[in-house]
Amino acid sequence: MVYGVIRSVQAALKYRGGWQGLFEHMYTNGDYPFKFGTYMGADAAGNRYYENRVDYPFGQHRWVEPGDIHNFDSASIPPEWHGWMTSMNDAPPSAEEAYIEERKQNIIPLCESNANIDHNVGHQEKIYNFHHLHNLSTVRSRGWNIGNPVVGLPPGAKDSYYTQPGSPYNDASIRPRVNIGDLGGGRVYKSQKWADRLRTPEEKAALEKAKEDTAQKAIASEEVAAARRKMAMAARGAGTVAGA
Repeated sequence: MVYGVIRSVQAALKYRGGWQGLFEHMYTNGDYPFKFGTYMGADAAGNRYYENRVDYPFGQHRWVEPGDIHNFDSASIPPEWHGWMTSMNDAPPSAEEAYIEERKQNIIPLCESNANIDHNVGHQEKIYNFHHLHNLSTVRSRGWNIGNPVVGLPPGAKDSYYTQPGSPYNDASIRPRVNIGDLGGGRVYKSQKWADRLRTPEEKAALEKAKEDTAQKAIASEEVAAARRKMAMAARGAGTVAGA
């Protein structure tokens, strides 16, 4: 057992380029410094993928070594490499182009075409992922215009995660604010409820007094109108008994 550990350390020193590389990988990748396998390819983020079906059991025979060991996130693994690591497929994405080149030789064209595509995979757009994070739900501001230092989102930058149409976070669904009044001192409001929140206690008391005065005037006016109606009805003989 001791001999095996010594041999693993010696191999790791050679594989990692010395003690510094070994300690760095021990600190960031756990037991990966002592795992050795066949290099299968890398992605745009610099993550390196390895496989060893001989020395490790199924489920541990494929692993990734991060390109940026200090800012690695599980969302940094592209979907195509994730499918390979979880054994959804055995062909690594790095062999995709070679596979397409091989298989398209067997495609029999049914008609002449001027398209610039000679295989059935079709056109593929280049996808940009912020800091190589494929799960963009993590690329969002922490509020107060400070960005998100965890994922490196600078202040003032827009969130990258997808929002459905109709969501209050979707720019196309955000209606522009329309103000309906101004209380002075820059206290503009868009609704009466909003205005009530902006008023001072003195302004609220004055407004209540104005409402009471208006109600008293309305009551007095209604009393005068009722008296006039009563006098008009009396002039027409209202309240008398015929033949009395």
